[in-house]
Amino acid sequence: RWVLSLQCKGSRNFMSALRRAVEVDFKDKEKHKSQGLYLLTTGIPDQETHTISAYVAEVCRGFDLQLHVCLFSGVKDLGSSGVIPARYADPTETASAFKEIVQAARGRFHWFGEAGIFESDDITSIVSEMEKAKNYSQKCAFLVESLKQRS
Repeated sequence: RWVLSLQCKGSRNFMSALRRAVEVDFKDKEKHKSQGLYLLTTGIPDQETHTISAYVAEVCRGFDLQLHVCLFSGVKDLGSSGVIPARYADPTETASAFKEIVQAARGRFHWFGEAGIFESDDITSIVSEMEKAKNYSQKCAFLVESLKQRS
């Protein structure tokens, strides 16, 4: 609920935002079987990836929390917003860092930009299921053909 009142501003101090979310704003967390937290971001956090991953793994195990990341890679000049990030990484490095963090949090990772979807755990899962269904269908068709030839 509180997120609806927030404005886009500030830094990429991921740890501060995450601590606020899990330690202050998850009221009545004991009443829920599981919860999800979505991070919408355009760049790498200020803190080191291994530090965030360790904290996220500990917090997520504590009360069945999953952290999902939606990374948007837009085309803009560094510092065009007037805020120069404390840490910089190119889009590929940023995506790798968030994939590591998401794995520690048992969440999902989605990476998109103006050109479309670059990577998405959900789409990868769907494509995998479709490939399994196609392979199963081909095996069934082969078995039916084999039975027809025997008759």
